[in-house]
Amino acid sequence: MAANSLDLSPDALHALVMSQLDDDQAQEIVTIPLAGKSSIADHMVIASGRSTRQVASIAQKLAEKIKQAGFGPARVEGLPAADWVLIDAGDVVVHLFRPEVRSFYNLERMWALGDAPDAAISS
Repeated sequence: MAANSLDLSPDALHALVMSQLDDDQAQEIVTIPLAGKSSIADHMVIASGRSTRQVASIAQKLAEKIKQAGFGPARVEGLPAADWVLIDAGDVVVHLFRPEVRSFYNLERMWALGDAPDAAISS
């Protein structure tokens, strides 16, 4: 790879998303690897914001950062309500939630059950 060429790999996009979520103080950031398990993306990232305003702000900044980095425009669904915002950046799909909405949908549990064949459900 030439020194001046951009790294537009799925892993580079994932690293950018994780860094931006951390910079914007997203909470409870979880990443679920999907490569080889689903055709929708290579990575799913789930995070929370403290309020609808923070969720919306994180989503807008992240979509802009993805575009500026050369990954193209990300599709954003769920604004302006911002209870649950989906950012589809192609190889990385990001779900941003308010905490109550995240608890209700519990995407981590749904995807974890499919990811780990030996995972036990504890009650």
